[in-house]
Amino acid sequence: MEESTLTERGQISVPASLRKSMKLRPGQRLQWQRISDREMRISVAAQPAPGPLSVLGYAGKVRGGRLRRTASWMRELRAGEK
Repeated sequence: MEESTLTERGQISVPASLRKSMKLRPGQRLQWQRISDREMRISVAAQPAPGPLSVLGYAGKVRGGRLRRTASWMRELRAGEK
């Protein structure tokens, strides 16, 4: 059985072996359900389907992360018109 210690601020750490075996990642949400005075159930919350705004920032991944000014893009586009 794995064990964690509750901090003064009410925080706990999920043991590494459990995080790895359950493939938990930072940002995932956990749900807590009280079963009795000395028992609770923790489950991984279902992640919502990505919305239309999830594609924002996608172009940066395609470009390889290099940032270019609009003027630079326009010069490149206009050079292809000649």
